[in-house]
Formats: sequence, structure tokens, C-alpha cells
Amino acid sequence: MIHEMKISLPLPKQACALCFVVILSLVRGVSDSYEIGVALEAPLAILAVSLCADTYTQEIVCGRSEIQRLYPLKKRVCSVYGRMAIQELFLLAVAVIGYGLFFLFQNPETAQTGQSGQGGEMCQFLVYFAAITVTLGFWGLLSNLLSILFRNMWMGIGCCLLLWLFTNSSAGDRCLGAWNLFSYSFRRLGNDGDLSWLCGKMVCISLGIMAAAALPKIIEKRG
Repeated sequence: MIHEMKISLPLPKQACALCFVVILSLVRGVSDSYEIGVALEAPLAILAVSLCADTYTQEIVCGRSEIQRLYPLKKRVCSVYGRMAIQELFLLAVAVIGYGLFFLFQNPETAQTGQSGQGGEMCQFLVYFAAITVTLGFWGLLSNLLSILFRNMWMGIGCCLLLWLFTNSSAGDRCLGAWNLFSYSFRRLGNDGDLSWLCGKMVCISLGIMAAAALPKIIEKRG
């Protein structure tokens, strides 16, 4: 596991990710705490795309793919899953740190306990945590899968960026509504009773499961 961590999550990657959320929390203004999730979701999706795109393709770039082909497919797939898990856990930690940094640097207005029948600020954070877990998992898996498919991390990042630009736009919101991949960001802020945004997260979960299931076949064909 330590070996996989050194390969998939080197120090430069960690430093860049942490710098990213620090800068974001400084330049992205929020006035209320319920805006923090909106400020973080889409940028962290891009961070997941860029961080996870070379999970396997670095083996191709470094000329290790031919050696990898000598290993049983199960071992190669488990290696990719393990690296993805390491990266996703790190990204989740970065997402939590980013949430706290907004309070540290901007001190936004906080939710009142019992707001709209919810558990207040802690419940708001837990909802954010659940939503961002799904978002990071989906975009990380997608960028890795497309990079392996095209055997090029930049193609994987580029395809994900096109999808990101559409779904994170007003046009995407109008076309997809509650089924948008970024439905959490486009939800009606301040209305805790509106849970229609969960539809979009269910789409992310469903697509993520299909991507994870397709990964072994893609590695066998293109890896």
C-alpha cells in the first residue's frame, strides 16, 4: 500500500491540491455557510479529474506498461483500484480542509440550529460531505477510465472538461434540472426541504458504478 501511495500520490500532487483549496478559499467569496458547498463542488471535481487522470497512464508514460502486462489481470485491476482509493481518500480530506478554510478566512454567516427542521450547521456539513464524496468518486473514476481508454491522460482530462463545462453551466442546469451531475450546486439554497438534487447524485453513483465495472475490461483491452 505504501508503494502504491508513493506512485499515485507523490508529494507534488499533495502540495498542489492543498494549495488549490487554500487559494480557492481566499478568492471565492461567500457570505453564508450554505454557499461553501457550491463554491467547492465544481472546482474539486476538476481537481479530481486532474489528480486521477494518470492513475494508470503513468505506467505507459514511464514505459512500465509492458511489464504490467506480464502480471495477471486481477493484480493489475486491484492495483488501479487501490491507487484510486488512496487518491479519493486524499481528495475527501482536502474537501473537508477546504470547508474549514472558508470559515477560517471568511467567517461566513452560519446556519441556525433547527433551520427548516434540519440539524443546523453540522447537518449542513454532513450533506456537503455526502455530496462531495459522490462528486469526487464519479469525476475521478471517469477521468481515469477515459485516460486508459485513449491511453493518454490529456485526452481523459479533455473529455471530462467538456462534460464539466456543460453540466456546470446554466444551459446544463436548464436541460438536465435535478438530474444534472452538479445538482447539489444548482439546488435552491436555503431550502433544506428540497431534496430533488439527490437525483443528480444518483446519476453520478450509477455512472460511477458502471465505470468501475467497466474498468477491468478497459485495462485488459487498452492497458
